[in-house]
Amino acid sequence: MAGSSGTPRVGVLALQGDVREHLSVLSSLGAEAVPVRTPVDLASVDGLVLPGGESTVIDKLATTFGLRDPIRSAIADGLPVFGTCAGLILLADRIVDGGPGQRTFGGLDVTVRRNAFGSQLDSFETDLDVTVLGSGLVHAVFIRAPLVEEVGAAATPLARLADGTVVGVEQGNLLGLSFHPEMTGESRFHRRFLERVSARAST
Repeated sequence: MAGSSGTPRVGVLALQGDVREHLSVLSSLGAEAVPVRTPVDLASVDGLVLPGGESTVIDKLATTFGLRDPIRSAIADGLPVFGTCAGLILLADRIVDGGPGQRTFGGLDVTVRRNAFGSQLDSFETDLDVTVLGSGLVHAVFIRAPLVEEVGAAATPLARLADGTVVGVEQGNLLGLSFHPEMTGESRFHRRFLERVSARAST
């Protein structure tokens, strides 16, 4: 692993959004959590979190900071990546209602609708039964959240609302959620992500 003493070194893309919260959760789970702002930063990590924020802004800043192509290449090479809210949009292969010229890093075989639940005033919280995490409901916070409109053959639904709407998916080393576990003390998704980081680093 890139971190010292076998500790996974995990980056959080720190161009915009709720970076600090992810760094805190990852550190609490024993990872060496660091912000990623440059291609050199990216090359030093064993996994990457794409945080919530404004996906159009993150897209533009990733290009400005020279990170767009390196992140796309890293995903294609199998780097474990975990995206929440805007991060889910950035991982999606296809977007509905994206901003003008908006692009994604891609990797997840899904179609995501941006701001699907309305404005910030329409934010809501609910509890989800996520079978793969075992017993205990997940308290989920949705803020200008996207939803997964279509799940392609390569991806697997991970979490759904009560009406069946898909709000979490995974595909190989990629994990994407519409909501913000980093804001509620929910660490099981981060732990699942770190398991993938450790598994890849040990091969």
